Amino acid sequence: MSWTQKHIRLSAKPRGCHLVHNEIVSQVPEIRNYKVGMANIFLQHTSASLMLNENADPDVRVDMEMGLNKIVPENFPYIHTDEGADDMPGHLKSGIIGVSLNIPITDGRLATGTWQGIYLCEHRNHGGSRRIVVTLQGEKK
Repeated sequence: MSWTQKHIRLSAKPRGCHLVHNEIVSQVPEIRNYKVGMANIFLQHTSASLMLNENADPDVRVDMEMGLNKIVPENFPYIHTDEGADDMPGHLKSGIIGVSLNIPITDGRLATGTWQGIYLCEHRNHGGSRRIVVTLQGEKK
């Protein structure tokens, strides 16, 4: 059993859901060394989130953002408002969606489904670059 851990950074994105699958995989070429295993992808932030979802039709990402904004509106009477109107809704969305993914590794690739890709959901208007820790565990080739 072998372990690898890598700290990576995603480029700053505007508010919304963004397909970042290739951006992550390209920064972690060590995935190719694993015959079988697990990848834990952990976002070190509280106002953004990670999810697996549709990787083909970009309209899904637009609809996802629209739906999240309906579920968690900015105009709710939040108490925590020191960091702007988008901050507390960002914390709620992050808590609902989550900040980590566990994805199997099979023959040197993330074993996602045909239509699955990793999204970064940026819940702030100006969130900046985002830090991720990727931990790989498994049997190497």
